Amino acid sequence: MNILFIGDIVGRPGRNLVKVLLPSIIREHKVDFVIANAENAAGGKGITGPIKDELVGAGIDVLTMGNHVWDNKAVFDFIDNEPRIVRPGNYPGDCPGQGYHTYISGNCTRVTVVNLSGRVFMNNLDCPFRTADRILDEVKGTSDVIIVDFHAEATSEKQAMGWYLDGKVSAVIGTHTHVQTADERILPGGTAYITDVGMTGPMDSILGMVKEEALHKFLTQRPVRLTVARGRSQLDAVLLRFDPENFTVKTIKRIRYYSEE
Repeated sequence: MNILFIGDIVGRPGRNLVKVLLPSIIREHKVDFVIANAENAAGGKGITGPIKDELVGAGIDVLTMGNHVWDNKAVFDFIDNEPRIVRPGNYPGDCPGQGYHTYISGNCTRVTVVNLSGRVFMNNLDCPFRTADRILDEVKGTSDVIIVDFHAEATSEKQAMGWYLDGKVSAVIGTHTHVQTADERILPGGTAYITDVGMTGPMDSILGMVKEEALHKFLTQRPVRLTVARGRSQLDAVLLRFDPENFTVKTIKRIRYYSEE
């Protein structure tokens, strides 16, 4: 069994690249299940219903979110009734949407996808570590594979989550910082880990946004409306290969593809 996790999709350039490349990636790597972070899919801020349909139609099975999940208010119209979207499970109180969901892949494997948000340099949500414990208790005995999207800023917090969940989940995949890290590994307890899977969006940009606008913000320290950049794009992802007999992770591999222009 092979699972593909695609890094944060940024705006129309990221979505277009997914639509162009994903079918061939699925064939090349014999992918059985596709997860992608889509919290930046609508102009860099949140997601809409039509964009959700566009990405699912491109071959993505599950869309995870992050701190921008509520930025586009259209999400409130469908998130409660859309099982293919998972938002951070550690939002406090009665919150729309779901923090995890269990899916049946094409080969009848039960795949649970969990979304958690970090708190260091981020919004002060409920504890992601204790939330992970609660979710694992709730899905105990009902999953073959558990994939955690940990949407966090600090590398230390991401590494801490990897070690905390080692041996308890199949993989801890970091998102949010849009820069693919070179630390993919399988931890001693068998959990695959990477600090950040990277970004799917414009290459000549600052985290997918127009360079000049982001630079102006740094130079002036004044509010700037950031827009998604254009030009050549990249698709960052990791490929997880599982032993079909016991569902342990055999390998985790970074991959990157580019658009032709």
